[in-house]
Amino acid sequence: MVLAPMADVTDVAFRRVIAKYGKPDVSFTEFVSADGLCHPVGRTKLLIDLLYSEAERPIVAQLFTANPEKMREASALVRQLGFDGLDINMGCPDRGVEKQGCGAALMKNPKLARELIRCAKIGALGLPVSVKTRIGYNKNELAIWLPELLAEEPSVVTIHARTRREMSFVPARWEHVREAVAIRDRLGSQTLIFGNGDALDLADARKKAEESGADGVMLGRAIFGNPWLFASSSRTNLGSGERFVLSPLVKEKLAIMLEHTKLFEKLLGGIKNFAIMKKHFKAYVEGFDGARELRMKLMETNSASEVEAIVNGYLRK
Repeated sequence: MVLAPMADVTDVAFRRVIAKYGKPDVSFTEFVSADGLCHPVGRTKLLIDLLYSEAERPIVAQLFTANPEKMREASALVRQLGFDGLDINMGCPDRGVEKQGCGAALMKNPKLARELIRCAKIGALGLPVSVKTRIGYNKNELAIWLPELLAEEPSVVTIHARTRREMSFVPARWEHVREAVAIRDRLGSQTLIFGNGDALDLADARKKAEESGADGVMLGRAIFGNPWLFASSSRTNLGSGERFVLSPLVKEKLAIMLEHTKLFEKLLGGIKNFAIMKKHFKAYVEGFDGARELRMKLMETNSASEVEAIVNGYLRK
């Protein structure tokens, strides 16, 4: 059960909170430009995105590039930084990323994709190298695309069960994860197949894995507002739309939100925009009495101290 890499979400502050309250089996960093890591000026800024704590292990660094030599060099850096694995993003639909020939654009260029995997292995020097991708660009192309990846023997291929064209606008189709497993088995590959898309919680993830035959499941959006997602004994999901009185669980959730905010400011303040925290506020503050009013106040904050004052004021009511 794996924590997905999500840009401007799974930074080091959030991952530390998750590791404390419900540690996944594996965590991934946000995706980082390999080209930028190879640039003397860009590297300093981007190394912030590769911060991690020992509590998060095993931790995998996710990179993107369309330049094999940059991939080799950045992979060597990932190894030097002590990561437990390296993942190559071959599924991101961001237009800026695709214009560089990276992310989902690589599904149109299997030859380059394979070269990137080979160079990552050379640079990583023994570290597991994996790939996160989609079922195809405009349509399901697993029958053509997946064998190309498997030919390079990555440790894992994570299949986001949608096309690039579909983004996340349609339900994930896990029958295509099952198809990927069948292709892997038919080819006699030792690569693990993970599924990704619309797993609601651990129980749902296990069900999807069992039905598809996947070796693992990567969970992403389900982590919002739910730092206990990967805990063995999960708590009630407060984002279900039900109304709650101010229970001990709500108080704990607000306390964790404040802890997360302070950690973000301590580790990333002055480097990343505080507005990043506001998408978390929307998720933490949901499903209990007074949540809407509290959330509106939090959206006006610009520091951890302001958040603390508002939360304390709410709890004193």
